[in-house]
Amino acid sequence: MTLGEKLTKLRKEKNYTQEQLADILNVSRQSISKWESDIAYPETDKLIKLGELYECSMDYLLKDKNQTQETPTLQNSFNLKSFHFERKSKKTIKGLPLYHINIGLGRTAKGVFAIGLCAKGIVSLGVFSLGIFSFGMFSLGFLAFGLVALGLLSFGTFSFGVISAGAISIGAISFGAVSVGLLSIGAVAIGEFSVGALSIGNYFAIGDEARAAIAIGKSEAVGTLYEATNITTKNRQEIINLLDQNVPTIFVWIKEIVKLFI
Repeated sequence: MTLGEKLTKLRKEKNYTQEQLADILNVSRQSISKWESDIAYPETDKLIKLGELYECSMDYLLKDKNQTQETPTLQNSFNLKSFHFERKSKKTIKGLPLYHINIGLGRTAKGVFAIGLCAKGIVSLGVFSLGIFSFGMFSLGFLAFGLVALGLLSFGTFSFGVISAGAISIGAISFGAVSVGLLSIGAVAIGEFSVGALSIGNYFAIGDEARAAIAIGKSEAVGTLYEATNITTKNRQEIINLLDQNVPTIFVWIKEIVKLFI
């Protein structure tokens, strides 16, 4: 096997195009083509860089021995630590490639659309994901989805956001099995205003068991200002009046939402 044949084989195994390899080595695509066609030979510094990039020895590249004897074990078996796959768009938007796929340990994908173990972009997908629209196991973004999600709008098993939904959810408006927020809705709901099976609120709580200044509980209600086991046409206006009188102005928008539950 000639040097050119080896270089072609290794490049394809690493999923590089000639253009991408040329960019990495800071040479022209024509140079890569000539090397792989055995028309020309790489300079020594380029050979060293190729060996590092392809994870092979200079002996393998330069000595004409049988392929089965020369090819390192690494190239015949999958190794997660050394695995690397990358594709990048030549088109850019404000310096970011339109898309960037960069999969490998210690690698970060950065682009308008970014996909990788670590991904940063307008739209990002990764185990660790950061973006305006973010999807990942650990996700941070304006709109975030993940096992652990943090964002303005956040959805995840563990979710933190202005509007948050998840198994365990913390946010200004929070929905979850266990929910904590200014307005909290869930099986166990804790907040300034709470709606849930077990509902604990500062100003208002409604649910099967409710504890708050104004408490409406089907089974149990504990309220410092008012408590009832249900809402009727007779007490509805009284509850609304108590909300208007006791809820601070800063929470007026939440109070109006709470009235929908009354």
